[in-house]
Amino acid sequence: MSLLNPRPTILSIEPYVGGESKIPGVNRIIKLSSNEGAFGPPPAAMEAHAAISRELHRYPDPGSTGLREAIGARFGLDPARIVCGNGSDELLAYLILAYGGEGTELVMSAHGFTMYDLSGRYAGCTVIKVPEKNLTADVDAILAAVGPRTRIVCIANPNNPTGTLLPSAEMRRLRAGLRGDILLVIDAAYAEYVTDPDFDPGNALVDASGNTVMTRTFSKIFGLGGLRLGWAYMPAEVMDIVGRIRGPFNVNAAAQAAGIAALSEPGWVEKSIAHNVEWRGRLAAALEAVGIKAWPSHGNFFLADFGTAEKAKAADAYLRARGLIVRAMGSYGLGQCLRITIGTGEECTLVAEALTAFMKQDG
Repeated sequence: MSLLNPRPTILSIEPYVGGESKIPGVNRIIKLSSNEGAFGPPPAAMEAHAAISRELHRYPDPGSTGLREAIGARFGLDPARIVCGNGSDELLAYLILAYGGEGTELVMSAHGFTMYDLSGRYAGCTVIKVPEKNLTADVDAILAAVGPRTRIVCIANPNNPTGTLLPSAEMRRLRAGLRGDILLVIDAAYAEYVTDPDFDPGNALVDASGNTVMTRTFSKIFGLGGLRLGWAYMPAEVMDIVGRIRGPFNVNAAAQAAGIAALSEPGWVEKSIAHNVEWRGRLAAALEAVGIKAWPSHGNFFLADFGTAEKAKAADAYLRARGLIVRAMGSYGLGQCLRITIGTGEECTLVAEALTAFMKQDG
């Protein structure tokens, strides 16, 4: 018998389970469980990925220099304050490991992205989940939950899985209400989908303070989830700390090349936003018409609320039998809901038709 003993907090972690992609016995699968971009990867990114295959024996640029410069140019940010990672999840883990640890607390909203909880426990933090109002992060409740041991506050804006958005004024109020020794991590994975003209993904708060970080991803609107590519914008002091623990080749060469190309694909983001607004509205309206509550969302997904966990489970089984995979929300304490990604027009239509038929036979 092994005498090895992991840290106790590690044993409290339930491994993350990603969205399903296969159903036994079903030939055609439509995966709408992971909020992947509706159109797949941009053509330029696919071409860049193929071209790099001739140099796979070469180590990648350890600093992702070209990619950071492309990100900075696209979003008007200083490349020297951008760090790239193997998905934004890796960067979130670095930040939590660097500024959290045993004896500290990490504060998040009750239905915030589960990786904050998992990374917090991995680091040894006590994770405090704060109740929300109407599935929206409650700034006053978050500030009230902050104690002397709090070192990190994580918030997704827009939030996954609820799709809700905190206005810029509320985000500024949150930052202003936190002590200077508390790192505010703003996860803006779905920022590109937001159409609210007042929205700021976190750029301004990072620039205005030395204790705020914004994380972003190429996995959603840029369609590169399979390459695991994310980035963060942060103060120089935090950049120095992350640089001390980041692996030297954490972003592979193919991801760097595809990321640069994706940023330059003409009209890609605009086309994706227009499609998302149209079909998110159409699918939500179709569900509302048959008695399923569609929670308003600012991302490329929304929560379909069936009222009870039993009905949501039955609806999920009905969809799966037809090759339609969405995301059950029991692990988020939202068992009465299914999270549905906005796919292509055909995919959204199939979901609407299936759930309409389910509600009619169920009713």
